[in-house]
Amino acid sequence: MAEPWFDELAELIAIPSVSADPARAEDVGRAAEWLAGFVRGAGGSAEVVPTDTQPLILGELPASNGARATVLVYGHVDVQPPDPLELWDSDPFTLEERDGWLYARGVVDDKGQLYMLAKAAAELHAAGELPVTVRFACDSEEETGGHQIVDFLAADERGADAAVIFDSGMTRRGVPEFSVATRGVIYFHLTVRTGARDLHSGLFGGAALNALHALNESLAAVRAENGRLPEPLRQGIAAPSDEERAAWAELVPGEEMLAEAGARPDDLEAAEEFYLRTTAEPALDVHGIIGGSPVLLKTVLPVEAEANLSIRLAPGQDVETIAAAVEKLLRDAAPAGAELELARLSSAAAGLVPPDAPAVQLGLEAFERAMGRRPLLVRSGGTLPIVPALVDKGIPTIVTGFATPESNIHSPNERLLAEYMPLGIETAKELYRRLAALEH
Repeated sequence: MAEPWFDELAELIAIPSVSADPARAEDVGRAAEWLAGFVRGAGGSAEVVPTDTQPLILGELPASNGARATVLVYGHVDVQPPDPLELWDSDPFTLEERDGWLYARGVVDDKGQLYMLAKAAAELHAAGELPVTVRFACDSEEETGGHQIVDFLAADERGADAAVIFDSGMTRRGVPEFSVATRGVIYFHLTVRTGARDLHSGLFGGAALNALHALNESLAAVRAENGRLPEPLRQGIAAPSDEERAAWAELVPGEEMLAEAGARPDDLEAAEEFYLRTTAEPALDVHGIIGGSPVLLKTVLPVEAEANLSIRLAPGQDVETIAAAVEKLLRDAAPAGAELELARLSSAAAGLVPPDAPAVQLGLEAFERAMGRRPLLVRSGGTLPIVPALVDKGIPTIVTGFATPESNIHSPNERLLAEYMPLGIETAKELYRRLAALEH
C-alpha cells in the first residue's frame, strides 16, 4: 500500500518540466502551477509570476498562533532531460517504488526534496502547529542556470530569519551534511591570434608565431601545481574551520571518490587533499581547445586558436578581483606578437554561511533529533548562485538534502531511498520547530 504522500508527489513527478527543452515550456508552467496550488490548498497564498525566461513561484503559509519567525524555502520544479530513455528501467515521469527506492526524474533533484519541505509545512499548518511563517521563493529554471530567483531576492526587502534548501545530499547514508559554503565560477572564452593567415610549416616553421603554441604558453601560466593555483588566483580565500576539516575525515576517502569516478589523481597528494582542493581551494580547468587540424594531415602554422576555461572560486574570493588576475596572467605569459581576446561568458559568486549562525546551530539540533546523527559541516565544490544572494541579504541559509551517492542525479534511473521521503518530511517539521526560536 502506497504511503499517503505517494500520490501527491506522483502528480508533480508526472509533469515533464524539462526547462532545457523549449517544447516543454507549457509543462514547466504546469509544474509551477502545481506547487502554487499545493501551497494554496494547504491554507496559504501563492502565485506563479511570469518572467523573461521561466516562471517564479512565490507563496506564503502563515504561522499558527501568530508566531513571528519567517523561514524562506527555495527549491526548483524544473528537471534535467531524461535522455537516454533506453537506459531507464521504468518511465522517468512515473513515480515507481521498487526494492526500497523511489525512481523518477526529479525525485531527488529537486521535486522530491522540495516536496518534503512543502509537505512538512502543510501538515503542521493543518494541525494548527506551524511555528514559523514559511515563505516560498522557488523557480523553474535552475537546471538551465537561470538568474530570475537571484534577481528577485536582490530586490525583495522583506528578508527572512533563515532560509532552507533541500537540494543536496550526504556522502554516507545516515550521515547528514550541511553545506556552509559553495564555490563561485567564472567562465571564459580565450582567442589567440598570431597573424593574417595560416602558414606553410616548411617555409615558416621556427620563424613565425604558432597560435596553438602561444595559447599553450598563456594557459600554462594559470595551471595549478600540486593542487595550488598561482598566488594571484588565491586572493581572498576564506580558510575552512577546524570543524569543517574534521568533517572531511568522516566522508568517503578521496582515493575512493577518485576511483569510483574512474579518475586518475592529478598528483601524489590529490587523494589526501581531495576535499580541500574540491571545496575550499580555487580550481581552474581548461574545457576545450581548438586550432589548426587535429585530424587531417595538414602541415600549417595555425594563426588562430581558441579555448574555453573556467575557474571555480573558493569561498571568500571576489569575482572581479579574480577575473582581472586571470586575464593578467594570461596576457603576461603570451609571447610578443600574440593578440589575446578574453571574453567572460558567465560568472557567479561564491557563498559562505557562518557556521556559528544561530539558524545553522538550530538546524544541526533539529537534524540530530530527527535522524539521530548531528550533520557534518562541509563545503560544496559546485556553484549555487542563490546562496550568496541570500547571504548578501543577511539571511543565514541551511543547504542540505537526502540524496546519496547512488541517487543517479542527472542520469537515468534517478532514485531516492524510499525511507528518506517520510524521514525528510519529519526532519523538515523538526527544523521548522527549532527555527521558531529565531523569533525577533
